Amino acid sequence: MGADVKFELPWPPSVNRYYRNVGPRVLISREGRRFRRMCVSRLAGQFRKLAGKVRLVGEFYPPDSRRRDLDNVLKCTLDSLVHAGLMEDDSQIKHIDVRMCDPVPPEGLVYIELEEMNETDEKNGKRICLN
Repeated sequence: MGADVKFELPWPPSVNRYYRNVGPRVLISREGRRFRRMCVSRLAGQFRKLAGKVRLVGEFYPPDSRRRDLDNVLKCTLDSLVHAGLMEDDSQIKHIDVRMCDPVPPEGLVYIELEEMNETDEKNGKRICLN
């Protein structure tokens, strides 16, 4: 796979800490906003905006060996990629290959590769999704 975009990010907050209820509204938490700002400062203007369907490969290196759910760190990461201008919307991501790796103390990190998919990519798979 020839990734169009490759980069590292800091460890994201869990989805359990990404949102906060404030009265009847649900807002992005202070920690979530701080992570988004860090992503924007590292990524904005560095890469062209990806169009069409996107394949994401991610390696998540937690800051310590505590038990974590991989899906809980994915939402914040994907939302921040959109906020940094790498794509219009995270609904463009049609293929995700992520793994939780060994810890990288003290702060952890995330390694991401993004690639625009083409028709050949879709047809070479075992199944073709029609959407």
